Amino acid sequence: MTGPREPSAPEAYDVAVVGGGVAGLTLALELRRSRPDTRIVVVERQRHPVPETVHKVGESTVEVAGHYLREVLGLSEHLRSEQLDKFGLRVFFSQGDNSDITRRVELGHSEAPPAAVGTYQLDRGRLENALGRELRHRGVRFLPGSRVESLDLGAEEDHRLLVRTPDGGERRIGARWVVDATGRSSLLKRRLGLGRRVGHRANAAWFRVGHPIDIGDWSDDPQWQARIKEGRRELSTNHLMGPGYWVWLIRLSSDAISIGIVTDPALHPFEATNRFDRALEWLAEHEPQCAAAVTGHREEVRDFRVMKDYAYGCEQVFSADGWCLAGEAGVFLDPLYSPGLDLIAIGNGLITDLVTRALDGEDVEERAAIHDRMFLLIAEGWLAVYEDQYPLMGAPRPMLVKIIWDTAVYWAVIGLLYFQNRIRDLGDLPGAVAGLGRFSVWSREVQRFLREWGAVDDSAGPAAFVRFYDFAFMPRLHVGMTADLGDGGLEERFAANLRFIEHLSGQLVATVMAEFEADPGNGDKRRLLRRWRDNEVLMDLVAVHEQDRSTDPVDDGWITLGGDLLASGGRR
Repeated sequence: MTGPREPSAPEAYDVAVVGGGVAGLTLALELRRSRPDTRIVVVERQRHPVPETVHKVGESTVEVAGHYLREVLGLSEHLRSEQLDKFGLRVFFSQGDNSDITRRVELGHSEAPPAAVGTYQLDRGRLENALGRELRHRGVRFLPGSRVESLDLGAEEDHRLLVRTPDGGERRIGARWVVDATGRSSLLKRRLGLGRRVGHRANAAWFRVGHPIDIGDWSDDPQWQARIKEGRRELSTNHLMGPGYWVWLIRLSSDAISIGIVTDPALHPFEATNRFDRALEWLAEHEPQCAAAVTGHREEVRDFRVMKDYAYGCEQVFSADGWCLAGEAGVFLDPLYSPGLDLIAIGNGLITDLVTRALDGEDVEERAAIHDRMFLLIAEGWLAVYEDQYPLMGAPRPMLVKIIWDTAVYWAVIGLLYFQNRIRDLGDLPGAVAGLGRFSVWSREVQRFLREWGAVDDSAGPAAFVRFYDFAFMPRLHVGMTADLGDGGLEERFAANLRFIEHLSGQLVATVMAEFEADPGNGDKRRLLRRWRDNEVLMDLVAVHEQDRSTDPVDDGWITLGGDLLASGGRR
């Protein structure tokens, strides 16, 4: 007679990634490429392959995510052959009843940006299937259709996972590191009590239509069509923007289109868009051309999803105790400007740095604390872009200026650091860290300034079509991310970029204040002028502008946005 059977020893891995969406799959690939002998297991609830047009947020990428997918993960061929090149960000501001897109102020590119800063529109399912195949090819253990039944964090030994497999069996797994990539369900964050509420409130509803709706077909006006010299409007991440809302239209390589409605609940109740019929009625009221296009293909609507009060933060995302949070398991900000995959790229790079160093025997306690602090500082700085800013979307000129400023900052600061592969080394660049700290203070004041300006703006509308490259500093900052800066060049360029953004910010404040001073009969403007003059941060920015305007002159056309942009061919 034999005794009870001893349980088998756990399968041993260096890293267990819980969650096989884009955050977990890209992390596993980055880890494998960085340290090929790392033993990795990825546990994913969904079976693979997933539907190509899987219904997930994150179909549009910007420059950091594009660089991550293309250069860091080596997915150039997949992006070229299976996804769509993006024609940049494009925004149409409200005009009248929005029944004629040619009457709306448009911001976007007229020609395709350089390939070195290329971005993409992603069928997420197509990407995740490709990543799953690549991981298997590289020897990563990938367990789709499985779920984690229990997870015990070890204090001095491996973490232990019990996994239920698709056939009803069990796998016992031990791992030195465990990464929570479970998305909004946030397995570890909930268990460890790390959730943090943020000040941003917004709701989203979105759906996909199985027809390639082309915003370029919404008018055959020859002048409107002639604005685009090279490229197709439909390949931009198109935004239809009005007071307290924006609507996205993202073409996908599967010939579907993703359409989303994002709203400030103070101006547009959640109940107005939380069902498809209601969302279509809302579109008919606010965006009738979009509503007509959807109605014309209503039988091809594939799905519908909503998220209420979607933004959230986190107290900690990385720990030297062998656990990390990746992607939406940690923070989620807002879909405007498509920051989700950017934060995945940045976070995954920091996780990879921590894990590979630890597996090679290095003590990473201090480094984990630095990475955690830097990631959350970046996320909190990004959050300021959105907090209380949705009402500004109904003020075309201030909002257009905000988008130009936000984009310039993104290219000059985070974009430069990421393209130069230095975010993981920020702890070794005290000047850059100090600069980021100062920037986080005065950028919030600029966002407040933009919000206050927008609340009282009564200026004439800007030019009918404004191009990002209308202003010389924009292509300089955009392409400048890719520069070969050599040893020691990054800190100098980064400091110069921060100084330039201060200069630009001071010019913005000074220009708007001068306009307000020329309208002394407006009481709201007088009150804001007094407040702004008493704001030391804003006045310090103006002082920087005054110091630098003679040695680094910048035309104020990016603020005044006059109609002469069209007459001058869009170059200043």
